[in-house]
Parts: sequence; structure tokens; C-alpha cells
Amino acid sequence: MNEVISQLISLQALDLELDAIDNQIAEQEEGLAQRRAASVERQMGIEKLESRIEELEKERRTLELEMTEEQSHVKNRQSKMMQVQTGREQTALLKEIEDAKGNVKDKEEKIVEIMAEVETLTARITEERNLLKGEEEGLTEEEGAVKKAVAAINRSRKSQASAREKEAEMLAANLFSKYTLLRERRNGLAVANVLQGVCQGCFMSIPPQKFNMLLRGDQFLDCPACQRIIYHQSVEEQE
Repeated sequence: MNEVISQLISLQALDLELDAIDNQIAEQEEGLAQRRAASVERQMGIEKLESRIEELEKERRTLELEMTEEQSHVKNRQSKMMQVQTGREQTALLKEIEDAKGNVKDKEEKIVEIMAEVETLTARITEERNLLKGEEEGLTEEEGAVKKAVAAINRSRKSQASAREKEAEMLAANLFSKYTLLRERRNGLAVANVLQGVCQGCFMSIPPQKFNMLLRGDQFLDCPACQRIIYHQSVEEQE
């Protein structure tokens, strides 16, 4: 096999290993980020519940003030009943009194409903805070575990990156640029084996004449379909 192709294959193997290491780190950090996001979302949910309670308490205080005014109005109308002299005035006052009492009753019922909802929301907040506390404790432990795991992965990555740098230095600058560009455009795979006339990068057939040239191993060839750098290595040679 052409020596330059051999170097490219070795470089790509190291790059794929580095990609796998970076994916491991990303997975570790992504899982942690999701846990953090869930914790933040729960905290926001608690704040919404607290905000709702504040709204309800404000509404309750307003209703209580209005109810006090209505009760005062009832007493005032009842006192005035002693002073009326006609049946028409008495009927009008009675209507005012009944309406005011009805308003008081409606407000009392609404206040009871508000208090019941506040009680339910308060219980829910307590439950959510307990869950949040457990999540945050678990998150703290997980952050420590992820930090250790990432540090171990990075130690492995460091040695791989050093070997990769040495391999890259052995290539001509223009070839390394081509390899880098192909990796960016071809999902990390710049160099592809050809088995039975089929490029293992794009799985398209290589023209017979080009495949025969590839078998001789004396030329530097690209796949006509995906433009990857191609080589031929039998299954037995790979093993």
C-alpha cells in the first residue's frame, strides 16, 4: 500500500478515536445539562405557583375589604329602616339590604374557594420543593462524577491528540488541507476503503478502469461520487 495512504489511514483512525472521545464528553455534559435544565424548570414552576398564591391572596384581601364595606352598608340601611315613613321607601331599603347581603354571601363563598386553592397550591409547593431538593442533591453528586469522568476521558484524549499531531506533521501541507476539508464535508470520513469495487464511504460503485488502477496501488485516487480519498485493502489484510 502507498505509504502516504497508510499515513492518511492512521491519521483518520486517530481522528475517529478523538471524535468518539469528544462524543463521550459531550454525552456526559449533555446529560448533566438536561438535569440542570429540569431543575431550573422545576424552580420556575415553584415560582409560578408562588406568584399565583400572591395573586389569590391579593384578591382575597380585596374581597374582604369589599365585604366589610357591604356589611357596613347593610347596617347603615338597617338603621335607616327605623326612619322611613312610607312603604315604598321601606321596600327600596329592603331591596338594598338583600342585594348587599347577597353580595356579602357571594364574596364569602369566593374567599372560601380562594383559601382552598391557596391550601392546595401551598401543599403542591411543599412537594415540589422537596423534589427540587432531592434533584439538586443528586445533581451535585452527578456533577462531581461527571467532572471525574471527563477528566479521565481528557487524559486519554491528550495522548491520542499527541499521536494525531505527529501523524499530521508527516503529511504534506496541501494533502493535510485536503484531508481536513474532506473530514469536515464528509461527516468525519475523508479516506475510504474500496471493497469489491464499492466505495465504503458512499457505497457507490467505482468505474472498473479506476478500480483496476486502484488495485495497482501506484496512484493517488479519489472516489468519483463522494470525492473521498480511496484505497484498497482486502478484508484479510484488515484483519
